[in-house]
Amino acid sequence: MSRATAPLSVAWDSADIPVRPAAHGALEQALRAGRDHGRKLLVPYVTGGLAVDGGDWLDNVRAVVDAGADAVEIGIPFSDPVMDGPVIQEASEVALAAGASPATILDDLRRADVGVPLAVMTYYNVAYHMGHERFAASLADSGVSAAILPDLPFEEVGPWATAADAAGVETVLLAAPTAPDERLPMVCARSRGFVYAVGLLGVTGERDALASSALDIARRLVAVTDTPVLVGVGISDAAQAVEVCSVADGVVVGSALVRRLLAGEGPAGAAAFIGSIRSALDASVD
Repeated sequence: MSRATAPLSVAWDSADIPVRPAAHGALEQALRAGRDHGRKLLVPYVTGGLAVDGGDWLDNVRAVVDAGADAVEIGIPFSDPVMDGPVIQEASEVALAAGASPATILDDLRRADVGVPLAVMTYYNVAYHMGHERFAASLADSGVSAAILPDLPFEEVGPWATAADAAGVETVLLAAPTAPDERLPMVCARSRGFVYAVGLLGVTGERDALASSALDIARRLVAVTDTPVLVGVGISDAAQAVEVCSVADGVVVGSALVRRLLAGEGPAGAAAFIGSIRSALDASVD
């Protein structure tokens, strides 16, 4: 199926937003390569610093990579999240109580070497407080390929994107199901790594059924961009992942995985769950 490509010369609402670099970063290269080989993309979300059994939280990351993750999204816990539902909030509280901080998580990632690209997800206050250049440089120094800042509005992304581009860090942008059609090409043209299609309105969390808005936003995005489109928020099991990947290039799976980690299932449980989604996605394209 041919895919449209949003032109890099799209006129922004703000002249302060830099045009994205022409070269793809490590995350986007990996996701494009997987897609080009007919693979549906799977990106699990793991809360940084979360190890309820007292072990090394990086073992959870290694486990999902071994189970078939194409990349991993690492959550940097934040005390006042706006997008996270109860499960991710609880995981962040547990990690923070155990001493996790942006500095400790990035130090840990520096030694991780898990074999797939890593993206961090946190809130803009963390980047702003540390300073754009310093935060971007810290990510790059820790081997992190990309950053997701869900509360940073598109019109205000310029200063952060400039610093991130200079450091070689990809800025993944989110597209909400309520976004008007004329906004989507602008978001796609500036997003690096992938375009994060928000599957439904509201906070993260598991749902009994896939929201119709997840399929709708995926269709609207793949119609205007060749950048990989991954749907997150509300993807709860293998069946829902397969359903949304009938349109999208892949999925981000967070709360359903983190709930298992909070329950003490550890790396083995994480691997079993992500492995079940990987197997279902692979079977869907055979």
